[in-house]
Order: sequence, then C-alpha cells, then structure tokens
Amino acid sequence: MNLTPEQIAAAQKANLETLSGLTNQALQSIEKLIELNMHIAKQSLGDSMNNAKKALEIKDIQQLLAHQAETVQPMAEKIMAYSRHLYELAHETQASFTKSAEKEFQAGQRKINALVEDWTKNAPVGSDAAVQAMKQAIASASNVFETSQKAVKHAVEVAQSNLTNATDTVMKATKKK
Repeated sequence: MNLTPEQIAAAQKANLETLSGLTNQALQSIEKLIELNMHIAKQSLGDSMNNAKKALEIKDIQQLLAHQAETVQPMAEKIMAYSRHLYELAHETQASFTKSAEKEFQAGQRKINALVEDWTKNAPVGSDAAVQAMKQAIASASNVFETSQKAVKHAVEVAQSNLTNATDTVMKATKKK
C-alpha cells in the first residue's frame, strides 16, 4: 500500500486545517478569559474605591463592623460568579476541543476503513485471518475511544454538579452571616 504525493499533500492540508481550527478555538478562549479578567479588574477597582470612600466616613467600631459585613457577602458572591465563569469557559473550550477530536477521529476512521477495504480487495488468497484481525483491531480502537469519551462526559457532569453544590453551599453560608 503506497501513498501517492497527492494523498500525502491532502493529508498534510487536512492536518494544517485541523491545527488552524484548534489554534483559533484556543485563541477565542484566551480572548474570552482576558475579557472576563478585564471586567473583573474594572469592577474590583470601582468596588475598592467605593469601599475606601465609605471606610473614610467610619466614626466608630459599630460602623466599622457594619461596613465589613456589607462588603463580605458581595465579595463572596463575586468570587463565586467569577469561578462559575471560569468553569463555563473551561467547559466550553473542552467541549469545542472534544468535538474537533471526535470529528477528526471519525474522519480518520473512515479513511482507515477505506484503506482496509482497498487492501482486502487486493489481499492475497488466504489472508482472511489477517483481514479479520485488522478489522477487529479497528473496531476495538473505536470502542475504546467511545468509552473514554463517555467517561470524560460523565466526569464533566460530576464536576459541574459539584461546582453547583459548592456554590449553593457558599452562597447560603454567606447569606446567614
């Protein structure tokens, strides 16, 4: 089974397109992360200035304690919101990369199946066992990939559930104070 220069060029072009797509996805995620961090930085600066102005107006210990109580809950809520945004961004990026990986795996599997079919048409007499072994190996690899994808999806669902539960617990705790 020899590859022609056209087949090699087509494979290289496909690999370059895949790399370009993944790079664009990564850059979009980085851009969203930078936007989120800039938003948080601006908001934190504004909050810090407001808190500093209020702190300058404090005249006794009771006002100080009240001021601290006022600032704790919003800060905890903002930290949890930031954590949720980070998680959503990471989840979105992971899902995008997973989708690309699945697409590439399926395309690769179709190519391998076509190559095996071509090879079986030209296989010498008596090579049925080798052909079956190759087809079984391809089917096993496909099953391993599908099983690992299901495990990753389950792990992401568990992580999302844990994050939601932790967020709810923290928010209830801060509201009680």
